[in-house]
Amino acid sequence: MKVELKVNGKAMHADVPDNTLLVNVLRESFALTGTHVGCDTSQCGACTVLMDGVAVKSCSVLAGQADGAEITTIEGLAKADGELHPMQAAFKDCHGLQCGFCTPGMVMSAIDLVQRKPQASDEEIRDMLEGNLCRCTGYQNIVAAVKQGAVAMKA
Repeated sequence: MKVELKVNGKAMHADVPDNTLLVNVLRESFALTGTHVGCDTSQCGACTVLMDGVAVKSCSVLAGQADGAEITTIEGLAKADGELHPMQAAFKDCHGLQCGFCTPGMVMSAIDLVQRKPQASDEEIRDMLEGNLCRCTGYQNIVAAVKQGAVAMKA
């Protein structure tokens, strides 16, 4: 099957078997390895990307289901000059990462969260990020990063 996507603003296509997952197209066909494969069961959130502006776990989306969609990965957030997206900068500033494995998915989920609820409380942020697992941080710095990122995204 031929899959045509707009990935990080660029038209891309790949010829893949019908059962290919979006995460595999991104990583193997397009070499966008910032989208991580963590659990292969759609529970950890490391593979989260934005599909038509909505956070999805790319390990649970068939490439064919994404055909024609606009996909944003962690690599597509920073500006061409290297300036970080406000949410990426907030994660850096607030130490919302340690080993970094969950960070791409966490940042993508946080962007979707802030677009839907810009002034979420700490409890709401924790609830909305429930599908993204971090084994290092204890989440307090992640919550702070999401709040700081929300403010910066409004500006």
